[in-house]
Amino acid sequence: MAILITEKTRVIVQGMSGRIGQFHAEDMIKHGTNVVGGVTPGKGGDTLLGRPLFNTVREAVEATGAEASLVFVPPPFAADAIMEAADAGIKTAVCVTDGIPSQDMMKVKRFLKRYPAERKMRLVGPNCAGIISPGKGFMGIMPPHIYMPGRVGIVGRSGTLGYEAASQMKALGIGVSTSVGIGGDPINGSSFRDILELFEADSETDAVMMIGEIGGPQEAEAAIYARDHMTKPVVAYIAGLSAPKGRKMGHAGAIISAFGESAQEKVEILSAAGITIAPNPSAMGDTMARVLGTRRAAA
Repeated sequence: MAILITEKTRVIVQGMSGRIGQFHAEDMIKHGTNVVGGVTPGKGGDTLLGRPLFNTVREAVEATGAEASLVFVPPPFAADAIMEAADAGIKTAVCVTDGIPSQDMMKVKRFLKRYPAERKMRLVGPNCAGIISPGKGFMGIMPPHIYMPGRVGIVGRSGTLGYEAASQMKALGIGVSTSVGIGGDPINGSSFRDILELFEADSETDAVMMIGEIGGPQEAEAAIYARDHMTKPVVAYIAGLSAPKGRKMGHAGAIISAFGESAQEKVEILSAAGITIAPNPSAMGDTMARVLGTRRAAA
């Protein structure tokens, strides 16, 4: 089992006929992802990469039974593409697009709330690397060769640091069940807590690597959830220990505006919740190996 995507998940790509969409769709197909079609308005009836193209997401869902969508749509139109996917019955959407206006994402969040829980689409992103279950499938822009199948989940705001964690763990013989990039924007679809809940419920995930950064309350909310509900060990790394307060750093969401949003404050909150902290990015793999070794010895 894996969370969000398996080898059976039927995936469509919104914007597949674009240069970037086609490049990554081809890579997804090459690595076993069950891509069943693409959506580009005006190109319905054409084929690309041996898959049919549709004018709308609803047409794609009706023809292919698609349940997941990867959104490669330019920022001015991305919010409408996400809402179209939700309206068509897509269960999981991953939006890689960077630069979507916050006002547009507020509209998306309000739109998604109109659906009951059993009908509501799960959105990952925007401005994210995507999701991958190694050896089964992926939706996003990550390099699949650095991920080894295994039993450790990864969730992070930074795609690059997620790659680094997977690479370090692979070098130590530690594999990944699923890696999820939730994105670096201040308004996103899925939070750390949302993904921790999925990992906690996944019988084939034994531990979780959480990669946070300065800005926003999500890491603190995740710490409370982990303290009260997680039975699996969590290792965390927080980027930005040297970042000055009040200055935007890289990601749109990486700006400290309140207590608990600096890297040091987040480290303290996570530590108090019983989460093991990796002291620097080069120690993520070693820290996870130590935690797993301690847990196995105790068992």
